[in-house]
Amino acid sequence: MIDRGHALSVTKQAEAAGIARSTVYYLPRLVPAADLDLMRQIDRLHLEFPFAGARMLRRLLAANGSKAGRRHVKTLMLRMGIEALYRRPRTTKPEPGHKIYPYLLRGMEDRAAEPGSGRWTSRISRWRRASVYLAAVLDWFSRRVLSWRISITMEASFCVEVLQDALARHGRPAIFNTDQGSQFTGTEFTGVLIKNEIAISMDGKGAWRDNVFVERLWRTVKYEEVYLYAYDSVPDAPRLDRTVSRSLQSPPPALEP
Repeated sequence: MIDRGHALSVTKQAEAAGIARSTVYYLPRLVPAADLDLMRQIDRLHLEFPFAGARMLRRLLAANGSKAGRRHVKTLMLRMGIEALYRRPRTTKPEPGHKIYPYLLRGMEDRAAEPGSGRWTSRISRWRRASVYLAAVLDWFSRRVLSWRISITMEASFCVEVLQDALARHGRPAIFNTDQGSQFTGTEFTGVLIKNEIAISMDGKGAWRDNVFVERLWRTVKYEEVYLYAYDSVPDAPRLDRTVSRSLQSPPPALEP
């Protein structure tokens, strides 16, 4: 793009091309051999301890006899495009104007283990790298996945499909609990519950216990299936569908009393 032998100066050519002049003179430097060795070790450690951040990796490297500062380890992780697996900030946001229903399960935690308690819950999980979403309906008593769907969008329609499929296969619960996400507060979703005369419950302050086994399910699916196969794009969705199907064949373990 830049012709150093041209009559027009390099400065003028860079200005015409819309690039900084410093980039014309910049020569990439080779990665030092010591950094390459550190990156190989970090790669192995990341596969073994995917939850380890820069601080933990620094300690693991030191235990192997390789000394490096936390910031240097973080720089190498960024260069390699890897990061620790951890819980992300809460992204469930109610839609303005949607009706928020009260939380009906408070005080029922012990009764949830009774057969035929008739309490279901639904949640959405997202895999950020592939921009794929999983919605599932679970039974409080058995911890069984009653129905699930994978989608590449956050439209409410696939949540409604999951709900209708669960109702068709397993009958009607007494209470259906969700979070306050716009997919669940919209009339398209709540309308199905109202039509079937199902009491609507939505998480509020202090509503944490019913999320425990759902989050445990998401962790099982992600850490034992999805992350191991490294789904990176939407075209991987069919393969992801089969993988999730395998991981949901048996219900997650029941919570300890």
